[in-house]
Amino acid sequence: MKKSQQDLKKGLLPRHVQFMALAGMIGTGIFKGSSDTLHIAGPSVVITYLIGGLLLFIVMAALGEMALANPNHNVQHLVHKAFGFRFSFIVGWLYWINWILVTIVELLAAGSFLQFWFPAAPLWLLSFICAAVIVGINLFQVKYYGELEFWFAGIKILALVAFIILGALLIFGFIPSTVHEPLANYTANGGFIPNGIGGIMSAFLVVMFSYGGAELIGVAVTETKDSERVLPQIIKGAIFRVIIFYIFPILIICGIMPWNSVTGEDSPFVQVFSSAGLPGAAHIMNFVLLTAVLSAANSGIYATSRTLFSMAQSGVAPKGLARTSANGIPIAGISITSAFIAAGVYLAYLTPSQVISYLMTIPGFTIMLIWISICLAQLKLRPYYNEKPRFLVKWFPYTTIFAVISLSTIFIIFLLNPNNLIGSSVCVITVGVLVILSFFTQNKGTNLNIKPSSTF
Repeated sequence: MKKSQQDLKKGLLPRHVQFMALAGMIGTGIFKGSSDTLHIAGPSVVITYLIGGLLLFIVMAALGEMALANPNHNVQHLVHKAFGFRFSFIVGWLYWINWILVTIVELLAAGSFLQFWFPAAPLWLLSFICAAVIVGINLFQVKYYGELEFWFAGIKILALVAFIILGALLIFGFIPSTVHEPLANYTANGGFIPNGIGGIMSAFLVVMFSYGGAELIGVAVTETKDSERVLPQIIKGAIFRVIIFYIFPILIICGIMPWNSVTGEDSPFVQVFSSAGLPGAAHIMNFVLLTAVLSAANSGIYATSRTLFSMAQSGVAPKGLARTSANGIPIAGISITSAFIAAGVYLAYLTPSQVISYLMTIPGFTIMLIWISICLAQLKLRPYYNEKPRFLVKWFPYTTIFAVISLSTIFIIFLLNPNNLIGSSVCVITVGVLVILSFFTQNKGTNLNIKPSSTF
């Protein structure tokens, strides 16, 4: 096979990757999932987002450090290097399953946003149209994907900033509206923490789903030019992005309308402007939300196809999945991903009213397991770096150990919570199946020559 049909091309520019890190974090989790987190925790959900943001920062820092110390290694490669074939088999496929579910959720959310204008159209049909468009985009060279993602992300970033500014003007009375005493909404209807500490903890599952995707930089690094300069900048801005894109919008929503009046039928962002007497702004915001979730779905197809490609290279997946087009696009991976997206659209046909909520809980479990794996890999690999990278996690190993313990505790709490029976059952069954399959799969990878490190 020709070289051009075996390798991915480094077509992503620094600005593409910087905006991809943003794009992965801004999607259904905030625009639609925020209605779920507000129902669970009320205004105090901002505490959940802050704690989750701190854990996200540690995970991204650990991933960035390993990526710089091990050039051309993505998430699955790094886990393989740290713990060997079997562990990377489980984590690699788990990561792929996670992104498949996320991509399906984003496309179904896109269909639901289109229903704002086309209420008579079925969810499955609108979602199918969105899926066809996004899959088509990913068939072009990666530089075109990166360019489109750059503009997709730019639109939703500008929209969120505009939402924050406009919302603040409404809250403080600079723009006339139907909102009366907005600041009272923070303490009314049960107070700032209406459901207690339990509510703050219970919101973690959707919050983890929301933040999942930021680690996409660990997949994109193998196709990025000048990654040594770009990655540290992205990682250092993680907390800032959490505050701007999650904390401020939630505070705006809770200020303009009572938290318990969020219906979940429309995005809270659209509902805010409708309740404030600004229906025209609601239409504009709905268009932005549609762009945002299509962007996240775009990132999802990119992540799933590249994960399959890297797993095929290291022997974790069938070799045929490493096949690329003449343009360096992993065509086999995109085909498999498309088939599973079609299955997700069929679920929308069967249960249109429940499918998004059900699917949204599962990636919350899987992303926690993946984040734990990234932290454990850093603990294992740090003593064996050939060269000290320019970016290192501060206060190692204590920060990484703190993240592992915190994520593990949250995972166990949710696993034992009977309210999460569907998500926890799917997660346990999936991991169990992958563990069994890992014992029956032989390592046939030869391209990357990845070997487990010596004992820590």
